[in-house]
Amino acid sequence: MKAKKEIKRMCVGCGQMFDKRELIRVVKSPEGEIGIDLTGKKNGRGAYICNNPECLKKAKKRKSLERAFSVKIDDELYSKMEEEILNAKG
Repeated sequence: MKAKKEIKRMCVGCGQMFDKRELIRVVKSPEGEIGIDLTGKKNGRGAYICNNPECLKKAKKRKSLERAFSVKIDDELYSKMEEEILNAKG
């Protein structure tokens, strides 16, 4: 039986490589809406971030998500994403 290949993605906050399943996907839908995709299957452009609010703060400071999606992201959306990350963490 063939072993599954590990899929690595880079966190836009800290820049470290992790297994795709360890990260949270942030997605920009075809309609232009940005949000967190906990299933990893939503349609659209994706960027990955650690399950850590500090990485989201780093990404906000560096404007990493804004570069990844080529769109301005307001503070309200960042706070909503931080809340979703905290809820996902348990």
